[in-house]
Amino acid sequence: MKISVVIPCLNEGNNLERAIFSIGRHGVEVIVADGGSADGTLDVASRLGAVAVESPMGRGVQMDSGAARATGDVMLFLHADTVLPPKWFDALSSAMEDKGTVAGAFSLSIGSKGFFFRLMEVLVRIRSRRLGLIYGDQAIFVRKKSFFEAGGFKRLPLMEDVDCVKRLRKLGKVVLLDERVTTSSRRWDAGGTLKNSLRNLALLSLYFLGVSPERLYRWYYGAGGR
Repeated sequence: MKISVVIPCLNEGNNLERAIFSIGRHGVEVIVADGGSADGTLDVASRLGAVAVESPMGRGVQMDSGAARATGDVMLFLHADTVLPPKWFDALSSAMEDKGTVAGAFSLSIGSKGFFFRLMEVLVRIRSRRLGLIYGDQAIFVRKKSFFEAGGFKRLPLMEDVDCVKRLRKLGKVVLLDERVTTSSRRWDAGGTLKNSLRNLALLSLYFLGVSPERLYRWYYGAGGR
């Protein structure tokens, strides 16, 4: 089984190296899907031997662009500010031995101290296990065939992860691994942890009420999100 790791980037030169190093030496194809960085992100990708794909800006379209270039049987979508656990390859390979499994993700650890972040980790685990809501910062992986059969991320500007996983569940089993990726706390830190958490919950609720990802994107970025 060959794995392709797709990393969407926009001015992630300071984070990309750490993310790629966490992949390790497993014969994995690494694809950096860049949305127009101006900080040397593509130079870092080239230096580390990754395939660089230039794309219009937007996480959904960037990941779809990277997936179109992937040659692996399984694709793993890794955020540039997230690092994989040491035994990620073995855990993923073991999960995909079950032919009924079409996709999955890792449990989440947040790379910052404090009670709030430990509480968030618990809530994310409950959200993922009980509600089936898996976000992109959990490093979603999927069989390539199933990904394209489900329609990929549909180039969505926001909620692309939740939307894609929902469609994948119609094709087979989506698993949550015990192994934890570690993601940056920056999206909670920007503008205040509680405020951002409540805003993200509101956006998710509006999405399930039928508000389009395009409109949510405008609200999210208007509020300072990225």
